[in-house]
Amino acid sequence: MHIQDSHWSTASAIAPGGAVGAAGGNGRGPVDGSRTTPLRVDAQRNLEHVLRAAREVFGELGYGAPMEDVARRARVGVGTVYRRFPSKDVLVRRIAEEETSRLTDQARTALGQEDEPWSALSRFLRTSVASGAGRLLPPQVLRVGVPEDETEPDGARVPQQRSQLTPELRLVEQRPAPEDEVIAAVDDAGAATLLEVVGRLVDRARAAGELRADVTVADVLLVIATAAPSLPDPAQQSAASARLLDILLEGLRSRPA
Repeated sequence: MHIQDSHWSTASAIAPGGAVGAAGGNGRGPVDGSRTTPLRVDAQRNLEHVLRAAREVFGELGYGAPMEDVARRARVGVGTVYRRFPSKDVLVRRIAEEETSRLTDQARTALGQEDEPWSALSRFLRTSVASGAGRLLPPQVLRVGVPEDETEPDGARVPQQRSQLTPELRLVEQRPAPEDEVIAAVDDAGAATLLEVVGRLVDRARAAGELRADVTVADVLLVIATAAPSLPDPAQQSAASARLLDILLEGLRSRPA
């Protein structure tokens, strides 16, 4: 299966000290969706349209979808998209960070509101799949449990973007600029928090004897990634997701000897 190449680099978009580089080109301030002054009403509306469209397009087609598709879905010119996000990498990173945060909140809610370990884990999975989170899982999260090729040279490695409906990832060599190192650290921190919270759900269910002993956090994330198919009919998609998740949950659950 083809995997869209990308190095997830924002060095061309963000210069040291937070200034906009050549890719932004207008010197108007941050272009990654955050800024110190309020946006005009129309600019804020356009940003919301772009982010919503990006979630839909990337969810349907994978992170390899072109920015032109995002612009068409948002009903704005592609220049409007690039004014806020000077490269697709910046937009992808924004969506992936938001998705990681949302999944972490869903896992924490399940931990806090469900006393039974299996109920907490299954609630997290059902909530995440119903929200379509699996179609937007960031690659650094899906990388968990994938052994690295020992022949790879030392140095920073980042996963290539995944195509739709595949958890397969390859690791590629990259020498990040200092700005990339900071952004990567933020990404890694968000992913680490998600993995830690989901790990608590897994550990509780395993300790209670309700989860198969060989099931890992990576397996749980793989369930989320595979149980959220993108189908043209919403009702059919919802029914298919629910049915597939029921089957996968049965596979995760331990059975009396």
